[in-house]
Amino acid sequence: MDNKRFENQVAVISGGAEGLGKAVALRLASEGARIVLFDVNEKKLTATVRVLESRGIAVLGRCVDIADEQAVKSGYKAAEEKFGKIDVVINSAGIVGPTSTSILDYTLADFDRVYQVNLRGAFLIAKYGLQAMAVKGYGRMLLIASIAGKEGNPFMAGYSATKAGVIGLVKGLGKEFAEKGITVNGLAPAVIKTAMNEDTAPEQLAYMTSKIPMGRLGTVAEVAAMAAFIVSPENSFSTGFVYDISGGRATY
Repeated sequence: MDNKRFENQVAVISGGAEGLGKAVALRLASEGARIVLFDVNEKKLTATVRVLESRGIAVLGRCVDIADEQAVKSGYKAAEEKFGKIDVVINSAGIVGPTSTSILDYTLADFDRVYQVNLRGAFLIAKYGLQAMAVKGYGRMLLIASIAGKEGNPFMAGYSATKAGVIGLVKGLGKEFAEKGITVNGLAPAVIKTAMNEDTAPEQLAYMTSKIPMGRLGTVAEVAAMAAFIVSPENSFSTGFVYDISGGRATY
């Protein structure tokens, strides 16, 4: 394997301070990418930037709420000012919202909060990322969806609905930019062992794990490896597709 697939490339990763985003950032950086991290958690973002800098990686960290249009625009502007271009965009930021909660008890405020991050945020990251990449006529975009968006997790109405929305966004944008040198793909993980799942109710986590034929949670390293391929130059004839990383759970 060419371990410098991203040499001279600039990758913007939202939700990059921890979990999947951090793992993907480290993987792309190990293959030569310069890294821009967006995250709403300034303390964790600063710590992750220091980790990358300690390894000699060119990195920029920006405190960005991806649901805030101006913050997203400013983040991309800072990335272009520092590195001159954007080649790769990965939207990894997301929240689970209520679990083990019937829609009958699911508040509108909770639904709106999940929507703001998971779907509105994905839209904004995609819109302004594509705008930046279209200038040079090359780009790789990856929006992290979920198996919940494909199959629906009961008692997680907000998460399932918004991740299904991300899948629709991927399919539409993939076609829209298919002749412009830019690919747009998605990745639908089953349960991955991250801090994001720490607040998931044990019975909900057990239910989701029981659906995985491999009988275990995925790891961030496994997600990072697949994400790196999806956004690499060699993945040049796949767009508008949602890849599976679910331990065999996906049925389509």
